[in-house]
Amino acid sequence: MSSTAPLKPDASAHPGGLPPEHVYFGPSMAMQAVRQKLERAAGLNVPILILGESGTGKEILAHFIHSRSPWRDGPFVKVNCPAIPGTLLESELFGFQKGAFTGANAAKPGRMEMAQGGTLFMDEIAELDASLQAKLLHVLQDGHFTRIGDHEERRMDARVICATNRQLQREIENGGFRSDLFYRINVISISLPALRERREDIPYLAEYLRQHFNRRFQREAVPLSKETLHLLQQRDWPGNVRELENCMARYVVLGTEETFYADRTEKTPVRFAYETTPEGNIPLKRISQQVTRRMERDVILKVLQANHWNRRKTAEVLKISYRALLYKVRQAGLPAKRPRRKVETEAGFAPESSIQAD
Repeated sequence: MSSTAPLKPDASAHPGGLPPEHVYFGPSMAMQAVRQKLERAAGLNVPILILGESGTGKEILAHFIHSRSPWRDGPFVKVNCPAIPGTLLESELFGFQKGAFTGANAAKPGRMEMAQGGTLFMDEIAELDASLQAKLLHVLQDGHFTRIGDHEERRMDARVICATNRQLQREIENGGFRSDLFYRINVISISLPALRERREDIPYLAEYLRQHFNRRFQREAVPLSKETLHLLQQRDWPGNVRELENCMARYVVLGTEETFYADRTEKTPVRFAYETTPEGNIPLKRISQQVTRRMERDVILKVLQANHWNRRKTAEVLKISYRALLYKVRQAGLPAKRPRRKVETEAGFAPESSIQAD
């Protein structure tokens, strides 16, 4: 489907704060493969391991798995492994009896007990302390656990989903993660692609987030222009969907598309991917052309902004013809006209009325 006409989902129809499935998965082949694997795995009583870079939406996928499983009527209990100090995580996981340690003035169930009949989601499992890895392995093997300070064994009756943004095989080689635990939680693994690997999904996500933040902040930011959507699809998004979410929140709050273009002029390291030829050569000329185009684009954008998007004045400053500037603007994926401002549309003017005359 065309990236210039994203769907307009109604988030209120989806309980639990989850985005609509057609938005979360999008039209990309990479996410459709994820969806198919979810459909096959959700109903099976086996652990699932979700892999993916930070910000790709691993917790949301875990919620989708839970909602499609036989345990969907039970609780969804999350354990954020790096957020809980190692000294407290054991009691948080397994619970404790009164008097088990100083300060244990009453018995308290752990997250495993709270997840009975539902799903236990262990986020960033690679951060789990080595001693707790052994105890978790024991629970997954025989299905029983014991509260701290107690002798009674309790049955673990919950689906376990783990997630991590690390390469667990590398962690195993470095001695940071137990191989036997890895094989136990890796019965079924689902890898979430980075946002740069599913660019065709970006317009759907951006439109959903625009509507979401309009409701949250009580704003009326208008849909993004074709030029801006094209720009968003060209970015690398190292922070993935979380970074896109922050960008859309900023757009809704500030009400202008210029926020997206200002990001491109920030002094951040620029990385260029390259491929060697079959002969093992590195195409330096091609890489140089990419660097030149990136620098040229940033210069044109800054001069356009400095001259209030007056293109004829910009061409004069850059010492190039007006026609050459228009060509370079299109080639760089810049908007042909000044991006819309919310304040202008609210005042009753058409977006074109804010554009400086050529």
